[in-house]
Amino acid sequence: MAQPLFDPQQLPIDAIAGEAPVAAERLNAAWLRARFLAPPAWTHEGSERALPGREGRAPTPASVLVPLVLRPNGLTVLLTQRTAHLTDHAGQISFPGGRAEAYDRDAIDTALRESEEEIGLDRRHVEILGTLPQYLTGTGYCVTPVVGLVQPPFEVTADPSEVAAIFEVPLSFLMDGANHQRLSADLPGGRRTFYAMPYEGYFIWGATAGMLRNLFHFLRT
Repeated sequence: MAQPLFDPQQLPIDAIAGEAPVAAERLNAAWLRARFLAPPAWTHEGSERALPGREGRAPTPASVLVPLVLRPNGLTVLLTQRTAHLTDHAGQISFPGGRAEAYDRDAIDTALRESEEEIGLDRRHVEILGTLPQYLTGTGYCVTPVVGLVQPPFEVTADPSEVAAIFEVPLSFLMDGANHQRLSADLPGGRRTFYAMPYEGYFIWGATAGMLRNLFHFLRT
């Protein structure tokens, strides 16, 4: 297993992003459908620089599903914790997803297939809203975030070879700049900065937090 270059939970907090939360009236299915049908002009944040040894390589296409679960008390975001033995992003919090395969029809098909394989989420429960800008990870993936509404009741079962835990976080928590920490680390190749959004016992950071920041900008513009 590749060892992580640092433990993000041991880093000091450089700053809190601090923007006002996305208005509550925007965090519902009807508003989200309308936003994705008629997106405004908006600016997304940059992706990650390639880690040492991965510079100059063509990125590997991948997709993740950003599953927004329609719960009675408000939308939640379904997330996973990756198992500790994986080569890339071991133990990290992530969206269900993975690399594209030649037989996938498109980025959306990749996200739905990977979600079925990783957590057993049947695609019939998912209403696709649209996609966010591609996100380049330091580990060499070009990720398309596919946003979808998930209608309960549904069942999920973790693939133990990839997923250690499945949990949900209120969308309102993640769409509040007061919960977005800014961290940085000195690594080979230079200083890296990234976001973290700790929630209860889960430390959401890196690419997942970066994609959530873009969803935040998209919804608040």
